Amino acid sequence: MSRPRSVVPRLQRRLACHQALHDPRREPRNRSRWLPEVRRWQAQRLEDSFASFLDDPRSAPAAHFFLNDVYGEHDFSRRDADIAKVLPMMQRLLPGALLQTVADGIELGALTHAFDLRLAEALERLAPARKRLDAALYARIYRDVGLPRLRAHQIDLIGDVGRGLAGALRMPGVSALLKLSRGPAKAAGLGELQGFLERGFAAFAGLGDARVFLERIDRNEREVSWRLFAGDPDPFGS
Repeated sequence: MSRPRSVVPRLQRRLACHQALHDPRREPRNRSRWLPEVRRWQAQRLEDSFASFLDDPRSAPAAHFFLNDVYGEHDFSRRDADIAKVLPMMQRLLPGALLQTVADGIELGALTHAFDLRLAEALERLAPARKRLDAALYARIYRDVGLPRLRAHQIDLIGDVGRGLAGALRMPGVSALLKLSRGPAKAAGLGELQGFLERGFAAFAGLGDARVFLERIDRNEREVSWRLFAGDPDPFGS
């Protein structure tokens, strides 16, 4: 199996970045009172945007996987700590393409959290007396934080993770490897990582052609981002 030499250093860099961003001693914005509200509001916005996927039995598992495991409000630090512990073993056992997908997922989580910290910081400055977000206030802080190229890269990574998992389904032996590793992973305390991979495989196995699903997410998220930056009075198409 091909294993690009660059993927392991990339994984190590992304893990270090992720850990630093989540460390309240190194990053005091993690203690912002606004951070949980930013996550809650964005999670609800994403769930609303994914409504058509969630209503379709074929796409619902993949939609739930994205909302809960890839791009949601959950804390992925335990999963990423699992990855850090078993990186040498992963390098030996997993195909290079799947390692790239894991790296993409960690980068997406780190970038999303970095944006959340910036949004919380902007709220501390622009809305010190407010307690709850709404669409107008979110649009204001989104534009204040800016960084449209990084926002576009964030959307790129969503597609990269989805395509990586969908492509891994076609790799011979990967599904069997996951099944065989379930017991050892649980015994080694690596249940979070194992669960992430298994849920991703199950979600995309039932989806069929993932291209349409991923293209719709890409199109919808880019449209929302464009409207937010343009100051559209109804950026979410409510």
